Amino acid sequence: MQSKTISSPVGARRATFTEWIGRDPTVTMLCAFILAAALVFGALTPTRFFSGETFRAMAFEMPELGILALAMMVPLMSGGLNLAIIATSNLSGLVTAAIVTSLIHPSSSPMAVAGVIALALLAGMATSLLIGFITGYIVAFLGVHPILVTLGTMTAVKGISVYVTNGGVIGGFPAAILWMGNGTLLGVPVSMILFIFCAVVIALIMTHTPFGVAVRLIGSNEKATRYSGVATNWMLVGVYVLSSLLCWMASIIMMARFNSARAGYAESYLLITILAAVLGGVDPNGGFGRVLGLFLSLILLQEISTGFNLLGFSPHLTEAIWGATMLFAIFIALLRNQWSLRLWRSKTAQ
Repeated sequence: MQSKTISSPVGARRATFTEWIGRDPTVTMLCAFILAAALVFGALTPTRFFSGETFRAMAFEMPELGILALAMMVPLMSGGLNLAIIATSNLSGLVTAAIVTSLIHPSSSPMAVAGVIALALLAGMATSLLIGFITGYIVAFLGVHPILVTLGTMTAVKGISVYVTNGGVIGGFPAAILWMGNGTLLGVPVSMILFIFCAVVIALIMTHTPFGVAVRLIGSNEKATRYSGVATNWMLVGVYVLSSLLCWMASIIMMARFNSARAGYAESYLLITILAAVLGGVDPNGGFGRVLGLFLSLILLQEISTGFNLLGFSPHLTEAIWGATMLFAIFIALLRNQWSLRLWRSKTAQ
């Protein structure tokens, strides 16, 4: 047996690679697209795309979209949707900003500043958790479709934000907050570290905890999951609470990057978060999805966005291309499912 293993190492490697492909062909597709996009944009803008400044800008721009995409991914895996992620993030940021700007003065001591920042962050988190709980409760216990619930939540939350601020901006934050969106740690943007932390935590929750397993089962077949003894109603409430908690994290990065908070920030991200999730392998019908696929899809979308900017594309044309990319992502999802089914059939036939 030992001689067979040594005499055929290439065959053993091929079997392992095929098995890996069968588990998640999305990773292979996205890696190929990332490489192709880098080569195309690198050829069109050779001195600008492959530069330290471009990569640094991408690293600062991706985290806020990435955390919002995670906030969209969690309800999608349960078979739902959260259209209120942007509105939740903005209201949470406004609450945080209002407390910081009203209680911190030039004469405030460092200890007082730290206490106010902690209070403001907790208030912003409480705001997001309350929105998530109300949304999840209506979806789970009243049985209203998630699209209708989150559409209503989005409208109501945005209306509150606009009413309270008259559509204006709240800005002027201490350096400690600005550091979370613009600072670096060992050369890595702090916002990117926060995003990676959130991604790792969500990956562990959705893969290695009873809650994550229950969410996947609910997305695959909610009735069967309920009959098996899982408290599906409270699990769904947890889904939207977790999604809103991620919105709070995104609000911190956004207000730190812009040094302000406003009701209308990042509204164009809503479509892109859904696009990133679907392109990253999240089943729109629920039940399946991996954070790794979402992370790779975000890299691809950031490459495309940066490449368009370097080429001087109009923002209006870019929006049209995002819509076309969404249709392309759906096509890729169908192709991926057929590929997985074919590999599964060939494996079971052997």
